[in-house]
Amino acid sequence: MLIEKEGLDGPRSMRRGASTDSREPAASGDVPAKLKCPSRLEHMAEAEEDRHIKLTGEFDCDPSPLATLRHSSSHVMAQAVKRLFPGVKVAIGPAIEDGFYYDFAKAEPFTPEDLARIEDEMCVIVKADLPFERQEMSRAEALAFFRERDEPFKVEILEGIEADRVSLYRQGDFIDLCRGPHVPSTGKLRAFKLLSSSGAYWRGDERNPMLQRIYGTAWPSTQELEQYLWRLEEAKKRDHRKLGRELDLFDFFDVAPGEPFWLPKGMTIVRELERFAREHLDARGYQEISTPMLIHQKLWVQSGHWEHYQDNMFKVEVEDELFTLKPMNCPPSTYVYRRAIRSYRDLPLRYSEMGRCHRNERSGTLTGLVRVRQFTQDDAHLYMRPDQLQDEITALLELVREWYGTFELQPSYKLSTRPEKSLGTDEQWQSAEAALHDALKANELAYDLNPGDGAFYGPKIDIYVQDALGRQWQIATIQADLTMLPERFALEYIDSDGQPKRPVVVHRAIFGSYERFIGLLVEHYAGAFPTWLAPVQARVIPISEKHAAYATIVHERLRGARIRAELDGRNEKLGYRIREAQLQKVPYMLVVGERESQSATVSLRHRSGDDLGAVPVDRVLADLSNEIASRSPRLGVGRS
Repeated sequence: MLIEKEGLDGPRSMRRGASTDSREPAASGDVPAKLKCPSRLEHMAEAEEDRHIKLTGEFDCDPSPLATLRHSSSHVMAQAVKRLFPGVKVAIGPAIEDGFYYDFAKAEPFTPEDLARIEDEMCVIVKADLPFERQEMSRAEALAFFRERDEPFKVEILEGIEADRVSLYRQGDFIDLCRGPHVPSTGKLRAFKLLSSSGAYWRGDERNPMLQRIYGTAWPSTQELEQYLWRLEEAKKRDHRKLGRELDLFDFFDVAPGEPFWLPKGMTIVRELERFAREHLDARGYQEISTPMLIHQKLWVQSGHWEHYQDNMFKVEVEDELFTLKPMNCPPSTYVYRRAIRSYRDLPLRYSEMGRCHRNERSGTLTGLVRVRQFTQDDAHLYMRPDQLQDEITALLELVREWYGTFELQPSYKLSTRPEKSLGTDEQWQSAEAALHDALKANELAYDLNPGDGAFYGPKIDIYVQDALGRQWQIATIQADLTMLPERFALEYIDSDGQPKRPVVVHRAIFGSYERFIGLLVEHYAGAFPTWLAPVQARVIPISEKHAAYATIVHERLRGARIRAELDGRNEKLGYRIREAQLQKVPYMLVVGERESQSATVSLRHRSGDDLGAVPVDRVLADLSNEIASRSPRLGVGRS
């Protein structure tokens, strides 16, 4: 399945306070934020940059109050930078989700000390309560104005547009090419913070000059700013890259950039998710397939991917023929479908595949588990008659809600419709879009319309989830394929009238990829997984060596009940061992001593620190087994 670029991006952590990182250049729209889903984030950043660079739309920023406040904050920041560093050249400064940034041409990166000085100067400007004043001039006058000021990026913007007249905004000694809107005066900006800086190519193109981008955030009140900074700090603690190493889940090594090495505990999570997926799919009539990883170039030429996607493929030459590591699973699945004559009675055919894919992502974009070069998708391709499309989409939406409910993730939906460049007839698109709309309606699901953002071969439903910190991630996608696979691979079924017809294909992934979904879960749970998913579900801790024999008996009983249990009989203090188990997020600690060995009990502790006291071993086994089997999101052993 082709999950578009945003489907493989992941949220990025922000650091609290002023920090800098110039090691990797940020692409255009690579914006630190409250760990929002990059599809929305990059889309918004791109739209805001277009407003500034191409002067699209009516204003330079969304005219809503919060975006306006942040846009004005970017101007105040640029004014402060020009005061402190008169030689820098200014580029653009849009409002973005949860904040703003401004790009500057400066030979050396900004330091944390620079950002602190800039923020102090911003406070001076705010205290002066300078009015934002709009003025207009002809394009020719504006070109002369910015050439005289030696602002090459403003000149380039003006040279690239056709407007006869343009507007500028002034506050005090700073003037910028801008169409607004702005707050009335700088004194309206009361709660802001500069967050970080990084390199960014002008217009997001690595062939252009490298600029220095400063990110900040602004809010209507100090309380909202403090809440946002707390979320950033909490997100930093939950960063899956940090927790992945601390909890021994996965690691990365320089011999395979962007390809995770799954450690035993991490593989336990992968296997549990695979088991979860297979149980659900088996119950719904899916048939699991596996297609090759190394595939001849001609398949991608036929599918159309070679023309548009070959730069993202890893290529291998074998006996003078060109092969690639597959970047997606959809075209190979057609060979399974068309190896036999299909009747209308055979449909729908639901092929699932836990397919490993490779994509040649740029090294600067790789981000933990959420942006990788090797990943495994919980993919599926559903081949069906056109009249079955709505029912299949309806069933998929029910499945999505059921799956995400297990992880206490709340989905939201966007329906993306026909883009300007597309395959297929008007009738096909209208029918498919109606089917997706009706399926959403049948499930009583509210959704946002995303006009023109469908795949070139059909409309789609993009599904987002909100995690424990309120951050949005795009995970699932359901795509109706009217033409790409059916037409390019000449897929057919024999209809009731005896004539061959084209099937419709639905591409779907619910986890998206195991790597990215596990990255989400690590941060959603802060590493404290529900018991069924936890790599170690219980740890037996004898008080001293003389209780080792009873501890071994308890441990063996747990293992006999297929509970993932460890025995910690090290010669360390009891408190140290309990604390270590808590840091490793082990759900249950079973402490045993003389009293417990005499009464066939354990002293039960939860990782939260709750001490449940003495609980019979038989009850612990029964409760734990039930909690795991039900995939409960809560720790309930010993509470009832």
